[in-house]
Amino acid sequence: MTNLILRPLSPLALFLASCSAQGADPADAGITITDVATFDEPWAMTFLPGTNQALITERKGKLKLWTDGTDKAVDVSGAPTVDYGGQGGFGDVVAAPDFAQSGMVYISWAEAGANDTRGAVVARAKLVMGDAPRLEGMTVIWRQFPKVSGRGHYSHRIAFSPDGQYLFISSGDRQKFTPAQDLSANLGKVIRLLPDGTPAPGNPFADKGGVSAQIWSWGHRNLLGLAFSPDGRLWDIEHGPAGGDEINHVEAAKNYGWPLVSDGDHYDGKPIPRNKTRPDLAQPAISWNPVIAPGDLIFYTGEAFPQWQGQALIAGLGSGGIVRAKIEGEKATELERIDLGNRIREIEQAPDGTLYVLEDGEGAKLRHLVPKG
Repeated sequence: MTNLILRPLSPLALFLASCSAQGADPADAGITITDVATFDEPWAMTFLPGTNQALITERKGKLKLWTDGTDKAVDVSGAPTVDYGGQGGFGDVVAAPDFAQSGMVYISWAEAGANDTRGAVVARAKLVMGDAPRLEGMTVIWRQFPKVSGRGHYSHRIAFSPDGQYLFISSGDRQKFTPAQDLSANLGKVIRLLPDGTPAPGNPFADKGGVSAQIWSWGHRNLLGLAFSPDGRLWDIEHGPAGGDEINHVEAAKNYGWPLVSDGDHYDGKPIPRNKTRPDLAQPAISWNPVIAPGDLIFYTGEAFPQWQGQALIAGLGSGGIVRAKIEGEKATELERIDLGNRIREIEQAPDGTLYVLEDGEGAKLRHLVPKG
């Protein structure tokens, strides 16, 4: 299914097709699933290095500390006040590369601004463990600029480079289209910073100053997955409009085309020129039409599923499970869909190489995936 672009469908047809797409039964895919806990609108999850515990964000503003082997999670105090609504609320959480020494974690959320505007922010804080875990010394180190109206396309995924030297943030276009092509705004961009939030030296637009100095790549829409492959390359997964979800190899100074091109069309049916019509712009590794509506992206590096090593595993909202893809050079190929029977918001690899997924919405289950038998 590599780079297969079909004739445009109506938004309703796209929605129905994505929701009805059938994947392999988990048992047939060699997986046994155990439901271990329940959360309220979870969005992100990260295992804490050197522990058997994970942090989980809930969109309404709670940060939870869950211990593997239990069905309960405790609240972490000191979490930020979030602007909840639409796609907004509490977002991503990752541990700092030096977490074992510093105890620092990075979090993102939607923040209210003046005159009914809002935007994503990223902060760092120290996680103090114990019977009453808490965040201390929380400091905002990055903000979307400008804040705009609406409650969509925050993106705000966080990823550290493999060497721990650089902090990457996905910044969505906030459903405003044109800022993705405007280098004086950091909407519709991938951002590259130092861990303290200052623009990283060597960024492609550093000479422009301001928010332009933060920008690594541009022309993005709504990037809900941001991850490094085992060979050290950065990839994202983006929601297209009515069609055109895509995986991109994210490289410095490249323009990924939104809203000039897409392999989908506007929701009102107005056509958008296809990616291939602009070879001067970065091309997706794969695009989906009908969509899979991705929730997150990881690259599998564990031993529990050795046949999956190095492959991309995508949490599927519209596709209702896991989409497995192989990256070869600059191209991707879909290999399998595993039907989990519900919208999947997050996928995370545990320290032992097994997998956890979080369903989307209220009463969402945390599900543990292990090899069958």
